[in-house]
Amino acid sequence: MSKLKSERELSCPCCGAMLVVDMNLGRIVEHREPPSGFRPELSDAQRILADQAARREALFQQSVEEEKTRGDALSKRFEEALNQARQEPIKKPIRGFDLD
Repeated sequence: MSKLKSERELSCPCCGAMLVVDMNLGRIVEHREPPSGFRPELSDAQRILADQAARREALFQQSVEEEKTRGDALSKRFEEALNQARQEPIKKPIRGFDLD
């Protein structure tokens, strides 16, 4: 609550914070954050940390699998390009003075 007669408590319409305004000074002298909706209990901390660790491990395993298959995909593309290059006839390169 207000401590002085010139101080008034107001609620911020945007965020719901409590503002204490000194009418004589015309300034905000105190700001209190609104209570946040998410407040995990201390007893849930172990579970939350375990969930986050499991999520990180799953993401890591997914990236490992993608890297394993990435090499196979690159090898396959290389083989396709090599076969295509073997099938094309070898042509003599065109030189600038040959065009005259």
